[in-house]
Amino acid sequence: MGTKRRSNKKNGGTRNSQRGRKVVRSVARTTSRSFIAASEPLTVPTRWVKFVFGIFLLPICGVLTQTFFTAFARATVTQRLWAGEEVWFFSLGAVLWLIAFFGLPRPIVIYVFGHELTHALWVWLMGGRVSRFRVGLDGGHVVTTKANFWIALAPYFFPIYSILTIAIYGGLSLFLNMQPYGRLLYAVIGVTWAFHFTFTCWMIPKNQTDLTNQGTFFSLVIIYLMNLLLLSVMLILASRQITFESFGADLLTNLGSFVTWIMELFAQLRVMIGV
Repeated sequence: MGTKRRSNKKNGGTRNSQRGRKVVRSVARTTSRSFIAASEPLTVPTRWVKFVFGIFLLPICGVLTQTFFTAFARATVTQRLWAGEEVWFFSLGAVLWLIAFFGLPRPIVIYVFGHELTHALWVWLMGGRVSRFRVGLDGGHVVTTKANFWIALAPYFFPIYSILTIAIYGGLSLFLNMQPYGRLLYAVIGVTWAFHFTFTCWMIPKNQTDLTNQGTFFSLVIIYLMNLLLLSVMLILASRQITFESFGADLLTNLGSFVTWIMELFAQLRVMIGV
């Protein structure tokens, strides 16, 4: 019995040592020397490219931000932009919506409908087709024949209800005198734009696939840049003193100052490293 046990233990030890050993078989002799394995092409994930592109967009965001706030401050302080009825009624509409957003049940279905409608509209603008459109309390989706980052991110920078309001007002102006309702237009735009802004800020932290599929950093840069462009256009239209030409001139001036600063920074770095 003692010998048998030793034999079993020995055999068991042999099996364990074999299991722990990695055997690598040589295939050099069976491979022709004239054969050269085809190397796979190097592919870079699209998210990486978009991430780098987003970094290069940051200076543009900074220059546009500086230009916008400079023009806004100048129009507010020296040109009394705040005294115009456009600003007052727009602000009134925005404040009313903020009270409703934080104090009343949020109209999720209305937001989801506008969100998916914006997707569908941008699909059509890009030459695609929409085969299914679904909206519900639990969310919505559209089935399309085309997809890109513009279509995916459009609901976060395209205020669909504000655009519809302006389109309806413009269409009615062709047949009716809509001048007496100008103040109402500004108030409704204030409500709908604040609707867009609050829901966008509310939905972004909720891990939206529209953003994650395109790369979150890249998506946030695009959303910020496009919303700032929209605000700049609204500022120009609301102010009688600010024109597209003057705003563009300020933008080019700030861009030139930024380029000069970058060149000076590189010159200082070259001096520091002794190049």
